[in-house]
Amino acid sequence: MCPSTGSGLAKGDEREFMGKTYNIAVFPGDGIGKEIVPQALRVLNRVASIFNINVKTEEALIGGSAIDEFGIPLPDDSLNLALKSDAVLLGAVGGPKWEGLDYSIRPERALLGLREKLGLYGNLRPVKLFSALVDASTLKREVIEGIDIVVIRELTGGIYFGKPRGVEKIDGGERGINTEVYTTTEIERIARLAFDVARGRRKKVCSVDKANVLESSELWRRIVCDVHKGYKDVELSHMYVDNCSMQLIRNPRQFDVILTTNMFGDILSDEAAMLTGSIGMLPSASIGGTVAMYEPIHGSAPDIAGQDKANPIATILSAGMMFKYSFNLDEGFTIIDNAVTKVLDRGYRTPDIYSQGSKPAGTREMTDLILNEIK
Repeated sequence: MCPSTGSGLAKGDEREFMGKTYNIAVFPGDGIGKEIVPQALRVLNRVASIFNINVKTEEALIGGSAIDEFGIPLPDDSLNLALKSDAVLLGAVGGPKWEGLDYSIRPERALLGLREKLGLYGNLRPVKLFSALVDASTLKREVIEGIDIVVIRELTGGIYFGKPRGVEKIDGGERGINTEVYTTTEIERIARLAFDVARGRRKKVCSVDKANVLESSELWRRIVCDVHKGYKDVELSHMYVDNCSMQLIRNPRQFDVILTTNMFGDILSDEAAMLTGSIGMLPSASIGGTVAMYEPIHGSAPDIAGQDKANPIATILSAGMMFKYSFNLDEGFTIIDNAVTKVLDRGYRTPDIYSQGSKPAGTREMTDLILNEIK
């Protein structure tokens, strides 16, 4: 399980975690999730064996596949499996097939439900450019080379959860309502997480808000400043979200840790993904409770599902983050990260990152190549 701090950041003697058994809830979900999750599990099990860690997995349905089977996106059995596990590995949910359903039962509600019930208030999204993929990005080499950013997104508050919400009848039509709500406690805990992460990096936090027009952002900025008083060794700056979206393209190397709200983080992390060449390269870890959840940030990509075209690297790296935040074994993540780097350096590419002269590889072959680099 995550350390008792709930942040997943406490470190201990790595040897004390070896030989343990971890129960992992596995939710492949929809579309390419059913292809990439099994590949990530192959890598997870290989690295676990190096440390004499026993990994027991149990699979269940969520998202569209659960709707097809049970009529709801997050069945009680799936939620209970997650609650009793040591960690969750998730693929992707959703697709055009279910877009006509009421919002309350769409596949994406499974993600929101898991985050809420597991208490996963913090989403860590590393944005690292592998040097071999500099030319895969649409931005110039001199702009993106060497970027290493972590986007820390508040995950259980904000406009996705605020009330009132819904669509109501009014004279002359209808009105859609969503409410941006944040409390002192919600802001304090995500700010502490960001500062803790920054202490292990370059000690720079940029808090992103819209405090010039939103009262919720005004509170956000004030509370972040208050929390910062306990982290004087970390540099804090503030940026409006519209400026941040521009600066990520103009000068991404200025950022170390980006701290932001639920909706802003959702948007900015997808933008940042394209700095790396493909959204198929970015993993994530959602932490805060005793059970953390690991998932790639991309969608279910139903247009390529079942064709062995999906990039498994984001999911493999997400499994790698499990070693870091649930098993307290940084070395496990490093082994996986190094293996991915070596395969990319040898020129192998899935279709989303393919360029002229590189070596094409499908979902399974890319995983095979990564496994071959893990000794």
